[in-house]
Formats: sequence, C-alpha cells, structure tokens
Amino acid sequence: MVPVPKGEILNEKRNRADSDLDKLSRLGDFAWLSPVELGRLAGALVPINFKRSQVIYGEVAPADAHILLKGIARITCRNGRNERVTVALLPPGLIPEFPASPLSSVDFRCEAYGDCRAGSLSWHEFNRITLCNPEVMHKKIHANDLQQWYRLFLRSSGTLNLSLHERVAMTLLELAANFGIEEARGSLLRTSFSHQDIADLVGATRPRVTEHLAQLERDHLVIRQGRQLIIRVSELATAVNHLPAAAGRPPPQAPANAARGAPPAAHKTVSRTSNNNRSAADKLLDRA
Repeated sequence: MVPVPKGEILNEKRNRADSDLDKLSRLGDFAWLSPVELGRLAGALVPINFKRSQVIYGEVAPADAHILLKGIARITCRNGRNERVTVALLPPGLIPEFPASPLSSVDFRCEAYGDCRAGSLSWHEFNRITLCNPEVMHKKIHANDLQQWYRLFLRSSGTLNLSLHERVAMTLLELAANFGIEEARGSLLRTSFSHQDIADLVGATRPRVTEHLAQLERDHLVIRQGRQLIIRVSELATAVNHLPAAAGRPPPQAPANAARGAPPAAHKTVSRTSNNNRSAADKLLDRA
C-alpha cells in the first residue's frame, strides 16, 4: 500500500471504523513492510488512547518500540530553569528513542499534544515480526531517530551560527513537511501550533518569535487563515537561503548581505510536496 503524506494522515476523514492496521498501512515509516508483516505488527501492538498532555512514555520506560498511530505527540524536557519545554512535535509514525543524557534533570518524555493513540511492543517482538534483514531494519530505525535529533540540533544549536529568523523559518518548513496538506496557496497547517510551541522548538522567547512570524507574514511567505497558517514552502526556503547569517532580528533591522562578507547563496529550487524524503528544512543544512 502506498503511504499517505503525513499531513493528510492527520486531516483525512473516514466513513468507517479505522483499524490500527489501516493506520499502520498509511505510515511511510513502515512502507518497507509487507502486508503480512503489517498485519502481525498490528496484532502485536498494545495500543492506548491518550488525552492531551498525558505522558506516553518517559526516560525510565522499557526500551520498547513506540508507534504513534493517530494524532500528534511531542517530546519535552526540562531546560536550565527547570521549565518543561517542547523540543519536537511528532506526526504519526515511529517515535524516536531518547538520547542518553548524563544529566538526570533533563527528564525527556513523550506526551500527547492532543488526543492521540499510540502502541508499543518489545524490540524482540518487532524483530520477530519483521522478516527483513535485521541490519537493514536497524538502519531504517536509526535513520528515523537521527533525523529527529538532527532537526533539533539544526533548530536550536548555536554551533551553526543560524539567526533566529532562519531557525523560525526552518521550523515552519519542518511543520509543513510533517503536518501540512497541500492547497493552492501553499501548505496548510490544520493544527494551530502556538507561538510558545514554536518558541520552545527554536529555543527563544515567545515575543521574539511573534515578531519574526509577523515579519514573515508581511513578506507574504506565511499566510494567516484565522488561527491556521499556510506556509509558502518553496518561497520561504528560497528566502532563507538569501538571509544574512548574522541576522538576529527580522529582515528590516538585519544587516545587509555585505555584512556577511560573502555574496548571497545561489538560488535553490525546493519542492513544495510535503512528503519528500528530505524536507525543505533538512535541505537547508547544505548551506550551513
């Protein structure tokens, strides 16, 4: 079965009872499994329905495979001020494993962002169900984990010297890739993510993020539709490629490209299709 784009999984409406097997069959993370394997996986999962903010699992949970079947989940942790912040928003699919942290105070956990359904099973059972080469399977799972933590590094690390404006833009591109559905004007985010959610993802304050979102609207790179946002993916990715690296404020107050000591980056064309193997946000690392 051909996997459904992530945003459409979240927004499609169904006229019949939707089984866990149906949900698994639409997930791109498991497109490499045969129908027989998907059926065994659905039968072995222990599914649970979660309400908003309920903990799906934490750092002390057994080392199982966790799969988000429906809804949106988020990974949170405690920052240096002991505040719980969101570091990743997850669409349906395989939930990444937490990195080993030497600081017990970080306290990673996966929570329900809204009403959702998730299932789990032991990795031993997962290996028994899947008939492919174990090495190939572990590479696929590792690639999924790496992508999530790589995006976190890209959004919040000062190592790459990316401006806040760039990080906000890349976060919007990531949200469009994971949760957007294509329409004539761009990628529509049917879920209303708060400014605080975006601020947590980029490691900034909410007022600063609100300022940058307003500038993106003035630049016609983001369209507001009530409480929803429409991301003009190709245009936004291209604009980010031409931002000066030192721009810590919205473009009107940012230094000119000449301050960077280098000409603007060459124009890059980025696909607007939300279910590409690499999102527009991932591709921007090529220039970092």
